[in-house]
Amino acid sequence: MGDDSTTTIEASFETREAADIAVEHLVQQLGVSRPDIFIQPAADRNTAGLAPSGGDASHEEGARRDAPLEGEIQVSADVSLSQVGAVKRCLGEAGALWVSSR
Repeated sequence: MGDDSTTTIEASFETREAADIAVEHLVQQLGVSRPDIFIQPAADRNTAGLAPSGGDASHEEGARRDAPLEGEIQVSADVSLSQVGAVKRCLGEAGALWVSSR
């Protein structure tokens, strides 16, 4: 009988775009199920990250100034113990500011 224990891996990203890319890598490269991945602001305030990205950064007149840039974006994933190393590497390669497990 195999060990089916899980743990939660958390990572913080500067932009929503980087967090979204990290999620896609977890799903497509490592096969982590989307319902086991969560994205939320790292603090209490709603945020699009620390810096403009994606649609907020690609305007003719420069980056939009009305995006809520209030803090980091946190990605967490509930994964099997056998995936911990690969998930941490994947999040780091996607640009995580920090990665931890709990």
